[in-house]
Amino acid sequence: MATAHSNDRIEPFSVAVDPGVLDDLRARVRAARLPAPAPGPAWAQGTDRDWLEGLLGYWARGFDWPAAERALNRYAHYRARIGGTVVHFVHERARHGAGIPLVLGHGWPSCFAELLPLVPLLTDPAGHGIAGPAFDVVIPSLPGYGFSSRPAVPGGVTYRHVAGLWHTLMGGLGYARYAAGGGDFGAGVATFMALADPGPLIGLHLTNLELTPYTGPGSRPLSAAEQAYQEQSRRWAEAEGGYYAIQSTKPQTLGYALNDSPAGLAAWILEKWRSWSDCHGDLESRFSRDFLLTVVTLYWATGTITSSMRDYYDNRRWQGEPRLGPGDFAEVPTAVAIFPHTLIPEGEPPQEWGERLYDIRRWTVLPRGGHFAAAEEPELLARDIAAFFATLDR
Repeated sequence: MATAHSNDRIEPFSVAVDPGVLDDLRARVRAARLPAPAPGPAWAQGTDRDWLEGLLGYWARGFDWPAAERALNRYAHYRARIGGTVVHFVHERARHGAGIPLVLGHGWPSCFAELLPLVPLLTDPAGHGIAGPAFDVVIPSLPGYGFSSRPAVPGGVTYRHVAGLWHTLMGGLGYARYAAGGGDFGAGVATFMALADPGPLIGLHLTNLELTPYTGPGSRPLSAAEQAYQEQSRRWAEAEGGYYAIQSTKPQTLGYALNDSPAGLAAWILEKWRSWSDCHGDLESRFSRDFLLTVVTLYWATGTITSSMRDYYDNRRWQGEPRLGPGDFAEVPTAVAIFPHTLIPEGEPPQEWGERLYDIRRWTVLPRGGHFAAAEEPELLARDIAAFFATLDR
């Protein structure tokens, strides 16, 4: 685990992209050389050309990055050096009284901006009609994403390594006890926080089951619901898993293209936002163009698409995808909020699947929302978080 640091190594930070970077971005977008449309139905072979062409036109001529920057900077940003890693994070305290410290993690191809809609709801729940406790919210950027560096460390920047960083960050902020949660890689990191060092944790709140529990010799047989879930997950991987195969084996090769072409970057990232969200095939019915381009511009301006994709390489290579053993169990009260309404269904895990790895205290299947729950349905998610932690001894 990374060594502890003191608060004087935490410095305020503002999002500020050099105007020259933006000028170069717009020039590249205007000069984009797009392939011919794919034959057959739109989106069937990947990002639809007509849709992308319209988005690129807005990115070059209509998108107001300075306004997006001002919106991001309404939150309190900081950076901290933890060992050899510079960690960017947002830290907003409860508006009234002492809040429950809660570190929330994002995944790929996302960033801290996905989780920002939760901040006002969790720091001032009463002001938004939400029953339950208030929170001190900490939203770090994963190493190699946005304004967080990605160090070269023995064993790779795995879930386990990042879990140590987040424990150290929360301790450096002065919190002896705190909660953790998130989705995608963020859910995996929170899980390893509980596996490696459960003592400081009040509880976990997850929006997906990122890690596969142990199902080998000595484990109970799979239920019919678990078998059906595994079969649906297999079908999802066949339809949707090409990105994973590339990013877990050759991220550097792909990175040359995506780091050089904003059109390619937008196509690669936003196809996943469409496939994994509750948008019924119409991405802009769920997210505004300004939000989507804020996410993509953060990747572009920081040049971090390649380093972000290394999450797949490091976890697969160094942790075996990662394989958990029969003794791995998160001894921390856990809530799981399932948002299963994705365009390409990954499957709805049954509660008994989660109980193989977690001490499940709350299991909620939400009526709307997909993989990017904090951006899709922030109020539903905030209410579930507040309801869960209202039941725990803090």
